[in-house]
Amino acid sequence: MSIVKRSVSRLAAELSAVRRDDDGAALEAFARALLGSVAEPGDGLLGRVVAALGPVESAELLLESAPAERIAGRVTEVGESLDQREAAAGLERWLPRIEHAAFVRSLAQAARVDARLLIPGDPEWPAGVDELGVHAPLLLWIRGRADALNHGRPSIALVGARAATGYGEHVAMEASAGLVDRGFTIVSGGAYGIDGMAHRSALASDGVTVAFLAGGVDRFYPMGHEALLSRIAATGAVVSELGCGAAPTKWRFLQRNRLIAAASEATVVLEAGMRSGSLNTAGHAAALGRPLGAVPGPVTSPASGGCHRLLREYDAVCVVDAGQMAELVGDHRSGMRPSAGDGDGAGAPYIAAASPNAVRVIDALSVRSPRSLDEVAKRCGMAATAVMSVLGALEAEGVAVRHSEGWRRSRAT
Repeated sequence: MSIVKRSVSRLAAELSAVRRDDDGAALEAFARALLGSVAEPGDGLLGRVVAALGPVESAELLLESAPAERIAGRVTEVGESLDQREAAAGLERWLPRIEHAAFVRSLAQAARVDARLLIPGDPEWPAGVDELGVHAPLLLWIRGRADALNHGRPSIALVGARAATGYGEHVAMEASAGLVDRGFTIVSGGAYGIDGMAHRSALASDGVTVAFLAGGVDRFYPMGHEALLSRIAATGAVVSELGCGAAPTKWRFLQRNRLIAAASEATVVLEAGMRSGSLNTAGHAAALGRPLGAVPGPVTSPASGGCHRLLREYDAVCVVDAGQMAELVGDHRSGMRPSAGDGDGAGAPYIAAASPNAVRVIDALSVRSPRSLDEVAKRCGMAATAVMSVLGALEAEGVAVRHSEGWRRSRAT
């Protein structure tokens, strides 16, 4: 029996044992944790299956190795749409990632670091993330206050460049402290630069701040912010949709940004270059119809070029202090929608240098050791056929290199 089949069999037995205990909440939590371990964040296809069948039946079908036609048929029976080819593509990327030992290790590590699992319907669940639809997280792992994002306080995301200037950090410090004084929870990504300053200022002002990570909550990243993230967990929360042990990748950072935007009532970009990842967060906020603000900077500063682009091309609201940032949320709550995009996602201001699939494949390649096609597909959560087509394009561009043992990433990338 193959490793995958043994893992499937053992996990199916454990799921059945939870069902026999007749604990509905535990059963759903187990199923969501399992599904979250086999798919990359924001997997819309799995989101559609779960929305149609629920997490428990979805997990059972996966662990039964149900054929694509059966899964598609069940989704169709409940009035939703899923064709057999889509189901087959999903199975091709989900099944290889079922690993009993890794799943058990992840849960054990979560227990060791006292991480709590939240699922939709829990009183502490941040309702804003549900607006992501089929791309919403299946679950959230939290270290710290479980109610940090759902305890009656307004929340606002402060984001910006990692390579922040003194100007940007000063604006972030003043804005975060001023918003805390006005009763806001500060949401950001825990990164160097603007994110870190926003978190530190909130803590110094005795406020509540929340950091969303692109990896498991057991391994604080970046390592240089381990002390900061520990302080955040002590009074606020460190949150991720990925299980413990999951490593941050470029793709997961981009997907993490959608949670920052969705969990906040407004997003403000404090300083950003033309290719800053914080523009990706701004794009998610605009797509969700949330208020979007941008702080202007010196016209000669490349570090503020992204903010100026948001103001000029994407209808962000110009904000210069905490009072104006707070107005974004106040107007939104009162129904006066500040101009921050039309909500359909068409105007999302961040355009990646590569396609989303290319980003995932590049993340899965090693610079040093060639990896087989199946291993690359498993690491990036894509079907092998889709990975092969991407690798061909990357090879033509000199990004990926083919060897007899497999594929590796070019050192010049």
